[in-house]
Amino acid sequence: MKIGVSSYSFNKHRRQSGCTYIEMCRMAKDMGFDAIEFINLDAEDPIAEAHAIREECAALGLEISAYTVGADLLRADFEQTRANLFFCIDVAEALGAPLLRHDVCYSLPEGMDWTEAVEIMVPRIREITAYAKEKGIRTCSENHGYIFQDSIRVKTLIDRVDDENYRWLVDIGNFLCVDEDPLQAVMVAAPYAIHVHAKDFLYKMKSDAVPPTNFFGTRNGNYLRGTVVGHGAVPVAACVDYLRKSGYDATLSLEFEGMEDNLPALDAGGRYLRALVEA
Repeated sequence: MKIGVSSYSFNKHRRQSGCTYIEMCRMAKDMGFDAIEFINLDAEDPIAEAHAIREECAALGLEISAYTVGADLLRADFEQTRANLFFCIDVAEALGAPLLRHDVCYSLPEGMDWTEAVEIMVPRIREITAYAKEKGIRTCSENHGYIFQDSIRVKTLIDRVDDENYRWLVDIGNFLCVDEDPLQAVMVAAPYAIHVHAKDFLYKMKSDAVPPTNFFGTRNGNYLRGTVVGHGAVPVAACVDYLRKSGYDATLSLEFEGMEDNLPALDAGGRYLRALVEA
C-alpha cells in the first residue's frame, strides 16, 4: 500500500499560516508521504490551479491519488448538481487524479427512507460515472454524511448502481459516526474498496452526565472528537491488516481533524501507518 494524505488534513495549518496548495505538496513530500489527494480546490480558477499542482507533484515525485468533492444527489435541482460534478471531473482530469469521490446526500426529504433514496440516486450516479469513464476516471462514494454511512447502506447503493467504474472510498473511522464497529464494517466494504481513508476518533458514551467539549454527536447520541491516527478508539491496525489480507493494495490516505498541533499530528500519523503496512 502507498501512504497518502488528504489536503483536508492540513486545514488547521492552512488557516493559521495561509499556506498554498503547492506548499502543502512540499510538506507532504517532506513528511514521507507517497501520495496526496485534494478536496474542493479553493481557487479562482480550479482548472489552472489543478494544472499547477499536477506539475509540482510530478516534479516532487508525489502521486495525486484522488479528488474529493461534496454533492447532494437528492436536491430538486439535480441538473445543477450534475453540472457541478461534471466540472469537478474536469478538475480531476486536470489534476491527473484517477479517482473522483463524490458524496450522495446529507439528509432525506420528509417521509423518504434510505431505500427509496437509493432508487432515486442510482440513475444519477450512473450518469456521473459514465462521464468520468470517458476521461479514464473512476468514481466512488464514501461512508460519510450520516445517511449513507452504515456499511450495509453503502453496499446496497453500490450493488444497485452495478458499475465497476463506481466503487467505495472506505473511511475506517467514519463508521463510528453511526456507532458501527469499524472492523466489522471494513469486512463488508473491503471487496468494493478503491481508496481508503485512515481516520481516528476519541469516543465517549452518551451515558456521560455532561457532554464533552469539542466533541460532536453520533447518530445514536454518543460523542466523537478527531485525533491523531493511532491514538483513538478506531482499530486502525486491525482494519488495515484486514484490508491488506483481502488484497487491497492502493492508497491508504491519512485524514486528520483533531485539536492537536497539525503538522506533528500528520507526521506521527503517517509514521504509524507506514509501520503498519511494512510490518
